[in-house]
Amino acid sequence: MDVKITTLAERPELAGALDDMPDTWPAFVLEDLVGWANFPRIAVEFPEFVLVATDADGAVAARGYSVPFALGAPGRGELPEGGWDQALLWAFSDLRHGRTPDTVSAIEITVAAGRLGEGISGQMVAAMRENTRRLGFANLVAPVRPSAKHAEASVPLEEYARRTRPHDGLPVDPWLRVHVRAGGVIERVAPVSMTVSGSLERWRAWTGLPFDTEGPVEVPGALVPVLCSPAHGYAVYVEPNVWVRHSTRG
Repeated sequence: MDVKITTLAERPELAGALDDMPDTWPAFVLEDLVGWANFPRIAVEFPEFVLVATDADGAVAARGYSVPFALGAPGRGELPEGGWDQALLWAFSDLRHGRTPDTVSAIEITVAAGRLGEGISGQMVAAMRENTRRLGFANLVAPVRPSAKHAEASVPLEEYARRTRPHDGLPVDPWLRVHVRAGGVIERVAPVSMTVSGSLERWRAWTGLPFDTEGPVEVPGALVPVLCSPAHGYAVYVEPNVWVRHSTRG
């Protein structure tokens, strides 16, 4: 599928269409408090790091959000265990304190519902890497949410992420495979990349499940089981992601 990919800085009139683009995210994923507080700020504070893909009719076919942060700042130095949440927190902390960023982290690449399987995701990864290079950064990192992991929620992500296909050595997971095909290198698992907590009533509303049993609950779309505590009236989901690094040089 041929799409035109531009930055939101170039096409600010598409901000509303980005928000309205239909997607397939599970409802509970949108309840991560770090994301809830910071994600909407990306388009405002970092429009040159936001990509939008439009088709021949001008419809939004995909979106890509990224943020710059200072990985080399004191106390950092390596990709954080806190993954997605930590990348957002570092980016806006660095912006507030005037730190010079040295790395770009992908935050989201999403293809519109109904447009999956058209090869757009690979184009978006390549475009985000090129945009990172254009903005003067040597590295694009991504806390990748493996797209098929939800089917094996009980399997540790460290094991799952290292699975490869025997005929070509590429990752078994489709989304990890897109990144590796694009030149990305799997670096480490971020075990606490995103955290969603809520009352049992909220989890029932988000998922349609009873949440009446103590212990792990497998939820459609969740990469690992949700931990449920009926005695205390809450459940917690701690999502792991996989850090992948893309060099923009060569």
